[in-house]
Amino acid sequence: MASRAEQLKAFDRLLTIMDELRAQCPWDKKQTMQTLRHLTIEETYELGDAILNNDLREVKGELGDLLLHIVFYAKIGSETGDFDVADVCHSICDKLIERHPHIYGDVDVADEEEVKKNWEKIKLKEGKKSVLEGVPAGLPALVKANRIQDKVAGVGFDWEEPHQVLEKVKEELNEFESEIAAGDSDAIESEFGDVLFSLVNYARFLKINPENALERTNKKFITRFKYLESKARESNKSLHDMTLIEMDAYWEEAKKI
Repeated sequence: MASRAEQLKAFDRLLTIMDELRAQCPWDKKQTMQTLRHLTIEETYELGDAILNNDLREVKGELGDLLLHIVFYAKIGSETGDFDVADVCHSICDKLIERHPHIYGDVDVADEEEVKKNWEKIKLKEGKKSVLEGVPAGLPALVKANRIQDKVAGVGFDWEEPHQVLEKVKEELNEFESEIAAGDSDAIESEFGDVLFSLVNYARFLKINPENALERTNKKFITRFKYLESKARESNKSLHDMTLIEMDAYWEEAKKI
């Protein structure tokens, strides 16, 4: 692994290349924070995929792509005189020190949960009117639900035991079934949302990340369905021409791979 001096030299190399690209490359010259935004989101999802696949070589590459974006934003900020990469680094360093008084101060904590509760208290002291202000509006709904529940739990708004949350899941499922029987599509959608929200909460109690869990299932389904498609091609058949019994047989084969 590289020494601290080598790491700093590598970062300086990136900053130099960024300066050169911004000055000389027609594409890089034209970019703004607004034009980079959707690309940054895309890079973040690609990093997430690499992590879920446990592809460390790909993780390294995607981290580089994301780091480039951070440096790019900082470069644009320096051109407008608002901030530069040093300001970005000092900003996060100051925040880390302030939010870790158990490391940089005289606060004692017993465990991880106490650390998280202290974070929420500190954020409120920083001027936030609600603990939910830190939840980005643009987050995907499943991720947002998990963050909302994590945030409010940090200030004590939470169930005490996992079995209580499971009972809530069952209660929401019963209400969902009742609305299906009633046939009100708007109420059905609302209750379905409640079911998902309660399941996300239960996942949190079981130390399961719901986004990761669902994506694992997505990947599993994709792999099995592609196996089904390949078997259909080997039989010179279209899926439309196959019976559900035939497809189910291949599906069971795929589950054993």
